[in-house]
Amino acid sequence: PKEKNKNPPGRPAAARELGLIAPPRAAQRRGPVRSSMAAGFDPKMLAKMGVNVETFGDMNAFGDPSWYQAFNNPGYYNDTHKKLRQIVRDFVDEEIMPNVHEWDEEGKIPQEVYKKIGQQGLLPMTVGRPWPKEFAGDCPLGYEPDYFHELIVYDELSRCGSGGFLWGLAGGLVIGLPPVLKWAQQEVKHRVVPDVLKAEKVICLAITEPTAGSDVASLKTTATKEGDNYILNGEKKWITNGIFADYFTVAVRTGSAKDGMKGISLLLVEKDMPGVKTRKMKCSGVWSSGTTYITFDDVKVPASNLIGKENAGFKMIMSNFNHERFAICCMTNRFSRVCLEEALKFANKRKTFGKTLVQHDVIRWKLAEMARLIESTHAWLENLTFQLQTMHHMEATMKLGGATALLKVQCTKVFEYCARESAQIFGGLSYTRGGQGEKVERLNREVRAMAVPGGSEEVMLDLGIRQSKKITEMAQTIIGANPQLQARL
Repeated sequence: PKEKNKNPPGRPAAARELGLIAPPRAAQRRGPVRSSMAAGFDPKMLAKMGVNVETFGDMNAFGDPSWYQAFNNPGYYNDTHKKLRQIVRDFVDEEIMPNVHEWDEEGKIPQEVYKKIGQQGLLPMTVGRPWPKEFAGDCPLGYEPDYFHELIVYDELSRCGSGGFLWGLAGGLVIGLPPVLKWAQQEVKHRVVPDVLKAEKVICLAITEPTAGSDVASLKTTATKEGDNYILNGEKKWITNGIFADYFTVAVRTGSAKDGMKGISLLLVEKDMPGVKTRKMKCSGVWSSGTTYITFDDVKVPASNLIGKENAGFKMIMSNFNHERFAICCMTNRFSRVCLEEALKFANKRKTFGKTLVQHDVIRWKLAEMARLIESTHAWLENLTFQLQTMHHMEATMKLGGATALLKVQCTKVFEYCARESAQIFGGLSYTRGGQGEKVERLNREVRAMAVPGGSEEVMLDLGIRQSKKITEMAQTIIGANPQLQARL
């Protein structure tokens, strides 16, 4: 029989004395609760004194963002964000958590799960702003979602601790649909977008090739114009959702090799077009996400499936990357938090040398290191989300590329650290699939799946500095051209 991945009803007294985990009864509650911040105090009395006593979740230390745990709201969130948080948390606890290990082992997420999420109105929220009313109707939640709603969706879904599930759900949609939504011809939009947003069809993004990853300008897949069609030839590798996708947003070379980035276009390719072949790849992690090797052999694609203008694909790809990296950051920092929370709960019940792990100085040091990294990264993530929310799209594209690249590196490096340290705390259980160490074992295999896709750490670090340099030079030019401003400075 499978080992249940549940915490025992009782918690060691030492754990409660350290104040790191909630008492047993409170830990089993779901949803917003009112609790005192110290034993012997009446929550109502504290509230009258102006003390924040509003909590959400299990109240394990650092197990959720601070504003869930009786810290003051940083000002980004209102009641609509709180209601959305509850909707997604209930869905994850009831529909995903009990099944995600089995889905990962089977390498596939049931289609009905996608549809249930679509019915909640969550899928259109993940393709950028504004809400795609033309193709999805009014938001069923009753408001226009913002980037903080999107952050909450990714953050709460990622509590399942499975990159395979998150990539399986969003790895194609979040990055494959926006180019179609923004730049495809109207006939293509109306034919493709509604079904994808309802989870009746699946779309993915196909850019990476066997010899071209972060270096997008070097891709070799070609699309040659012949009459009213493009003839597509080439290969794509490590394509998330490709094995079960109905549509592929494909980066192709329509110019010559020497044109580099100026010779790249985007085409919408359909799976039933003759010459399209897909093969599922065996990877270290994210097993349920459908990582795929795709071959295009003289595929005839209608010219009307061109997305945007010919040879203008590189700018669209770069614009699309910012939103992809934002999504990766949201998922990855919650994965780090999952590692910390799982390690904390385990450290409060596992005993060595006559005391629980959490009573050992070195274990508390590991937990503290993880906590400080996660909390500081989340603050940066919220700041970036605020900039996305308040900047004009053109301004955000210009200013936030470097910041988003650097934040992605921060998130994935913190994740790598937390995955390792939580595994050390779990010991052999973190090397065993399923059971108590299920999430930590799985997330350790999936670190590279977050660090490499969307731009490797090395490329992101370089991009971050180069973009920041451009912004600095632009600011200096503005100051130099404005004598009055220069005088005030």
